[in-house]
Amino acid sequence: MPISLPRLTSLTLILMLAGLCALAPAVQAQEGKPVDKKTQNKAANKKTADKKAKPQAKKKAAAADQGEFVNFNEWKDVGRFMDEMVERNHFQRSDLNALFAQTRYVDSAIQLIKPAPGTKPKNWTAYRARFVEPVRINAGVDFWNTYGVALARAEAQYGVPMEIIVGIIGVETVYGRNTGNFRVMDVLTTLAFDYPNTPNRDARMAFFRGELENTLLWAREAGIDPMSLRGSYAGAIGWPQFMPGSIREYAVDFDGDGKIDLRNSPVDAIGSVAHYLAVHGWQRGEPVAFPVQVSSENRQWEAMLNQGLEARYTADELHAAGISTPDLPAGMRFGLVDLQNGTGPTEYWIATNNFYAITQYNRSYFYAMSVADLGRAVATARNP
Repeated sequence: MPISLPRLTSLTLILMLAGLCALAPAVQAQEGKPVDKKTQNKAANKKTADKKAKPQAKKKAAAADQGEFVNFNEWKDVGRFMDEMVERNHFQRSDLNALFAQTRYVDSAIQLIKPAPGTKPKNWTAYRARFVEPVRINAGVDFWNTYGVALARAEAQYGVPMEIIVGIIGVETVYGRNTGNFRVMDVLTTLAFDYPNTPNRDARMAFFRGELENTLLWAREAGIDPMSLRGSYAGAIGWPQFMPGSIREYAVDFDGDGKIDLRNSPVDAIGSVAHYLAVHGWQRGEPVAFPVQVSSENRQWEAMLNQGLEARYTADELHAAGISTPDLPAGMRFGLVDLQNGTGPTEYWIATNNFYAITQYNRSYFYAMSVADLGRAVATARNP
């Protein structure tokens, strides 16, 4: 049976780039896959050159999330970034110098952002158990009972079911309990200018430089001291773990107090999550995913795996490829999802556009399924 909306009650199923303050929309590649391939040699040469240009300033011992002192004002790439901020966004160079003089290098962010070893098998059952568990379910019931009016309003306005909103905030921060204690300026600067040596290093550094720029712009627009912002090791902020660029583009003032505050307003977080999903393709009233069986003889279905984060196949195409499905809604398209279980049997599902809308929040099949399943579990616990 499908995970259907707005109630996800008929199924025990199974939503990730880890650890996990969700990398917000667009931080993680799906299960660690690179966004943009560059050669290892080019990345290594660039990193070596960068390190030669960096002054070996005296470093002070500090807690992992507090970082260590380096003089970012002496890094050539940081200087060029500040020049661009002055020219493009009309910042004062002296103000930027003062900010980066306070900014610290966070080696733990470098270590945490590194992809998991490719030799380690993915295990859906183990991943799911980290998120669909009693602490989050009970906290989710309390959250839903407290903010039910706002959740219902978000569902009515944006078409995103309450279960899904509750699932995302629960997976991301356990309903505001774990929003991260890294200074956002520290981790974004570290990752923007010294990302680890990976095949997609250039693309990721460009991404984090964009998020550093968005942090400074958002702080100026909102009248916030950028050094006061704390979040995940990748710079995600608040109850829903939005990156600064997503805050500027998708966050909403849902509590009507005249400001957007994802750090202190659960109601703003509720509205912002729903708005984000609606913008990224959520279809009101449609299901999320269906469990299926795949043929061991007709294996044409294998070509349907890893075809991007979109629903592209008709029901007839699925059946012709050797996939046995329940009765499916007419006129919809689907994608084939494999949830690997280490050395155990892989689970297969067909996903709708709503499933893929959740993957725009975090590009992981595991993440999306965990969100749906946690939301269902909370809904069931509220109404046993």
